[in-house]
Amino acid sequence: MTTSGDTDPGESRGPERSLATVPHPSRVTFNRLELNRILNLYGRMVADGEWRDYAIDFFKDKAVFSVFRRASEVPIYRIEKDPRLARKQGAYSVISASGLILRRGHDLDRVLLVIDRKLALV
Repeated sequence: MTTSGDTDPGESRGPERSLATVPHPSRVTFNRLELNRILNLYGRMVADGEWRDYAIDFFKDKAVFSVFRRASEVPIYRIEKDPRLARKQGAYSVISASGLILRRGHDLDRVLLVIDRKLALV
């Protein structure tokens, strides 16, 4: 005889959970429009012979698109999206290889102009 408080022997009885049911922590990502804009710039720079490789990293606090001249080097530019700065300086920034923030702002297109203009001046 079972009482209403008993559990079915097939059910899991503890805090243990399978890996499939554990939710992944939320991560900051680029949306489709942002990624499209970045990849358009990347394609133009590859066609001009300036850039050769890229990497995309999604962290809990920011998303980073890194651009490389060669795959074995440090990135020459990092395009970062940090939502914590969205109300202050702007969520988007372009950072050089030395760590200098070249431009920061609320509009991705305007922030990316710092890279586009460098190519136009050469």
